[in-house]
Amino acid sequence: MLALGMPATAQVFPVTTAQVFPVIPAPVQVQEAAGVPNTSKELSRKVGKAAFAKKTAQLPAWAREEAYLLTVTPKGYRVEANTETGYARALQTLAQVDRCCTVYDYPRFPYRGFMLDISRHHRDKDFIIKQMEALASVKINQLHLHLTDDAGWRLEIERYPLLTRQAAWRVGEQWKDWVSGGYKYAIEGTSEASGGYLTKADVREILAAGKRLHMTVIPEIEMPGHSGEVISAYPALGCKEGSEEFCPGKEATFNFLEGVLEEVMELFPSEFIHIGGDEASKKDWAGCPDCQARMQAEGLASVEELQSYLVKRIERYLNAHGRKLLGWDEILEGGLSPNATVMSWRGTEGGIQAMQEGHEAIMTPGDYCYINNAQDAPLYEPLGQGGFLSLDNVYGYDPLKGVPQELSHLLLGVQANLWQEHVPTPEHTEYMMYPRVAAIAERGWSPEARADFRERVTRWNDQLGASGYHVFDLHKERGERDAYKNGYKHLAVGKKVTYNTPWHRRYPAAQEATLTDGLGGGWSYKDDRWQGFLSDIDVTLDLGCVEELHYVGATFMCVPGPGIFLPKEVQVWTSLDGISYTLAGHSACEMKEPVISYILFGTPVEAKARYIRFQAKRSREWLFIDEIVVK
Repeated sequence: MLALGMPATAQVFPVTTAQVFPVIPAPVQVQEAAGVPNTSKELSRKVGKAAFAKKTAQLPAWAREEAYLLTVTPKGYRVEANTETGYARALQTLAQVDRCCTVYDYPRFPYRGFMLDISRHHRDKDFIIKQMEALASVKINQLHLHLTDDAGWRLEIERYPLLTRQAAWRVGEQWKDWVSGGYKYAIEGTSEASGGYLTKADVREILAAGKRLHMTVIPEIEMPGHSGEVISAYPALGCKEGSEEFCPGKEATFNFLEGVLEEVMELFPSEFIHIGGDEASKKDWAGCPDCQARMQAEGLASVEELQSYLVKRIERYLNAHGRKLLGWDEILEGGLSPNATVMSWRGTEGGIQAMQEGHEAIMTPGDYCYINNAQDAPLYEPLGQGGFLSLDNVYGYDPLKGVPQELSHLLLGVQANLWQEHVPTPEHTEYMMYPRVAAIAERGWSPEARADFRERVTRWNDQLGASGYHVFDLHKERGERDAYKNGYKHLAVGKKVTYNTPWHRRYPAAQEATLTDGLGGGWSYKDDRWQGFLSDIDVTLDLGCVEELHYVGATFMCVPGPGIFLPKEVQVWTSLDGISYTLAGHSACEMKEPVISYILFGTPVEAKARYIRFQAKRSREWLFIDEIVVK
């Protein structure tokens, strides 16, 4: 595979765009012409012709497959392409063109994907096909369906009927109700049952749409973790009663998984079969006689190696059937399977490690590609995962960032993921997808980022909304938090801070400078401006000289999803000498039910002091603070 090494500037046509060319993703090269375009009449179609094949000979095979030459004139349009896929890509561009032009185009990466989680909240075939139409319009070519997870099994498997009679149904329509209700499953057809699944007939319709749209559909069957729904239906597949993941010590586990995968492969023609592999706790394996016996027999030194044994064994099964294993970056733990491809979600390090070991990788880091996070000010958005990921943040991600050039040929591409724990309705799903999916699509197709992206995507998004999709309205976007954009001006900016309790090493922000650097935090605790504590906060500020003080305060965030809560109380102490302190004021939390919020804990202070001791008492889990403001 080639990614970076492909020629991105073969000057077949110069770019002579006088105004924004309204196409997403931005084509490689455009030459405009005079006249009123006629996009309704096809003048000629040359697919697989030697002349165009010669023009694209310098491209890697996968790029030639999607390359096209589109000419739009007042009389009609012409298409040249090497394949039917290239012809389809030309028509996807044609649907957005509003002027006479010639477009020469091909993709930056072979893999441009979108993952839809239909376990946490089920989506039917009609909804999925509707999204495929929108995804294809921006040349997304891979649809990854997360079909199984604790919250529900969503695929018909004939030899294991309890997967759809029981594991596909739960007590609690919304994921949060199911979680708070104790993870109870139901039986299909009963009054308490909520859920559903795709029949094999449904999947065939989805696959037919994929064939028409030149989009591959990749199934994901989770293993060994995230499998509580399976164990509820077939408890013998767990290590013990109440297990939430497969027991890799039992041969019955592999009989089951291979039986499921056999039907999956009979149904899905995709080369990749995704096996998950993420977040397995392995908590029951160490005390399981079957697992211990397996480890002894195979010479495995740890439960990580036991997971690797499972992944490698499943890979051999898939390879024997002509398929390739794809998994989240946890499949690196304990040793990566010989032919596996890694989908890197915990940052990009896993993907880079996989490439260093000679494996292909797909980048989907959560900080840029997890579109289940709020796309605007979380205070005003529907409940999301807890983070903040704007359109600009998504578009600002370059999949090649941090990838050594000599490894770039192993980077297949990029993918957006939508996990649906907090996305209960189809309308909400679309709202989270659009327009951010278009940003991923363009970074995966176009040779470089473009300054005119927002103008183009706003037009595309408006058209999508007008055609019946529930999109996020970019015209009403609030943007980043004011404190992030404007910062703070106060007496303590640049002053020394002494930490009497340490910040957590995972969220140091600007380290000792954080609390007095004048920089406000944004909507996300991951923006390197919020400092995280897993303890009470106790710090001392040295103003350098005695000042007359009137106010001290700080903003804390509350994001219950990842366990970030407000302090119970904030106390402010003042001192002239740094030895003897007097309580100058305090502020207590009055919030009864935690919701996403950014709350200022401030107190009037009437004192002369050089030193300020600021204390915040933790209520539970994390405290996040951005600046201590002194006036």
